[in-house]
Amino acid sequence: MPEATSPAAARMTLGTESIRPARAAGPGLRGLDGGAQHWTSPFAGKRIHLIGIGGSGMRGLAGVLLRCGARVSGSDRIDADALHDLAALGATIHIGQSPKHLPADADLVVYSAAIADDNPELRAARAGNLPLRKYAQMLGEVMRLRTGIAIAGTHGKSTTTAMVSYILRQSDFDPTFVIGAAVDQLGGSCGVGDGPHFVVEACEYDASFLNLSPHLAAILNIEEDHLDYYKNLQSIIEAFKAFASLLPADGVLIANRADRAVAFAIEGIGARVETFGVDADAHWCATDLCAVNGHYRFRVRAGGRPFLDVRLDRIAGRHQVSNALVATAIAHHCGVAAPQIAGALATFEGADRRLTHRATVRGIDVFDDYGHHPTEIQVTLRALRESHPGRRLWVIFQPHQHSRTRFLLADFARSFGQADHVLVPDIYFVRDSEAERDAVRSTDLVERIHANGGDALYLPDFDAIVEHLAQHAQAGDLVLTMGAGDVWKVADDLVRRLA
Repeated sequence: MPEATSPAAARMTLGTESIRPARAAGPGLRGLDGGAQHWTSPFAGKRIHLIGIGGSGMRGLAGVLLRCGARVSGSDRIDADALHDLAALGATIHIGQSPKHLPADADLVVYSAAIADDNPELRAARAGNLPLRKYAQMLGEVMRLRTGIAIAGTHGKSTTTAMVSYILRQSDFDPTFVIGAAVDQLGGSCGVGDGPHFVVEACEYDASFLNLSPHLAAILNIEEDHLDYYKNLQSIIEAFKAFASLLPADGVLIANRADRAVAFAIEGIGARVETFGVDADAHWCATDLCAVNGHYRFRVRAGGRPFLDVRLDRIAGRHQVSNALVATAIAHHCGVAAPQIAGALATFEGADRRLTHRATVRGIDVFDDYGHHPTEIQVTLRALRESHPGRRLWVIFQPHQHSRTRFLLADFARSFGQADHVLVPDIYFVRDSEAERDAVRSTDLVERIHANGGDALYLPDFDAIVEHLAQHAQAGDLVLTMGAGDVWKVADDLVRRLA
């Protein structure tokens, strides 16, 4: 799903840690930085142009294609350091989008889900009868070159995909991965390794995850979302069922035992299914949960037998228990030993914009989070309360899409019970029609929060919010910015204002 360029996207580097030269692998085409290109692929030597190359997934795909020996070019509306790093690795980058950016000899043009049909480069590619692929289609084609691992679900995909990738890298399995969020410990949102595994975040929007070709997969949860694309929950379940059916007969699916929608989605699939949860009947079961300042410790049983003890010392929240169970199961099926899994989980620090601590300034702790669905809001606020008990909590929530806000308005209004004060700017506009824009406004959400007994205030722009916080937030308070748009700018501006 498209999002505004995040602070990490503006600062992150793909560079030499994340996309690095292949180790010497015998004779072959020359790859990045003169390293041997070991990825034998149909893309070697092909000229491939990516429209919207600045998106987190598209950056990752570009890095993989470079490693495959492709001649990569791309364009995006906004300049960022990450694009400079791709350029340093051999990609030709254009800022702004124009038909003149299309290589005359392009073998393939790839475009992201954020690219509209009237995009000038996309229109020119179609007029020139150039072969076209959506991002997810291309990702699926590249995934077939490795053992595919796909993490799906309404919530938790980025963190769990990052966990799996981190465990594999820490265990010297050297994976390739594409994640929908930056991960400092992995050097960014993507990496290209020499190992056999390709780990991806499998997004359900536009049914894009049906283009993937996984051998291992997980379904974390299924809820109503993306209702601008899906008709209802049943149609979402059917999409997840089609995703689960992509697994071959010798594949493995890790599924949430406590989620009824997931149970419907996995019914009758041919692959092996292993469940996870705190339910004793789950194949991967968490027991003896203990929280220390919001950081959980627990034991994992696999098939009824003790497997390992987990300490999530650097990420907070009970929801991380489920993420860690899934990552443990996937890593085990990749061949990682239990002690290596436990060691990696104990040092995993999470993904960017997932309850990320931005700064402490004048005694105020400022956090930022990507949460843009009612369930995500609730678990994030609960995690913050557990890790910082007794402190006043300000939440700046930027609704993402008018359609999502309208469909889930009542659920959103009930999600802020843990907050002392909620500040709501205008809805972040993406994909919606003008009719949707007129159907719901931020003031509707504020009124609903008031009706539920909460304290909420509509302040249309970020400057007004920063000024309000500067005037009213006090030492000891917590400030949390939330949303999939550009609300992270409030956190950055507030830190600068108070510093």
